[in-house]
Amino acid sequence: MNSEAALLLETVNFAAEKHRKQRRKDPEETPYINHPIGVARILSYEGGVTDIEVLQAALLHDTVEDTDTTPEELEDRFGPIVARIVQEVTDDKSLPKQERKRLQVEHAPHCSQQAKLVKLADKLYNLRDLNSCTPVGQNLSALKTKHLYLWKLLLFFFKVNVADLVHEHFKITEYVQFCSAAQPSLLSI
Repeated sequence: MNSEAALLLETVNFAAEKHRKQRRKDPEETPYINHPIGVARILSYEGGVTDIEVLQAALLHDTVEDTDTTPEELEDRFGPIVARIVQEVTDDKSLPKQERKRLQVEHAPHCSQQAKLVKLADKLYNLRDLNSCTPVGQNLSALKTKHLYLWKLLLFFFKVNVADLVHEHFKITEYVQFCSAAQPSLLSI
């Protein structure tokens, strides 16, 4: 087995262990690990990303935020670059949700290109989830509007050209579908 495949398998195993008792908030309560694997797949399969550290960070992107994993543990196991990327996309859960979202937008322009890729693939995965099912106890229309707004703000603050992103990195129609269904005021950001 080549060393990159072994690294990815070790990373998937670590993430699966850390998320083993967690479930997504969908009606089926799918295993949480499906999410980071899906984010890494979007980057690799749709975005053509081959940078092993970006793919590892995608697999680990919620471990510090949602498990007992520490940044030091990630650095020891996966190196400083992977740990840095994960830290860049990690929210401080001790803050209120609105503050965390505000800080995401504020910090976005200062993130590395690697972190931007992980964050955008994470948002894309979540938007696709909203298209396929509504989280238990949530209002679909309100969630889509909120996610679209955050998506637009992140793209604006990342200074990403949406057309370039769509054509060069992802084979997506979801963004166009969300935009066409959105309120015009959200599209003028």
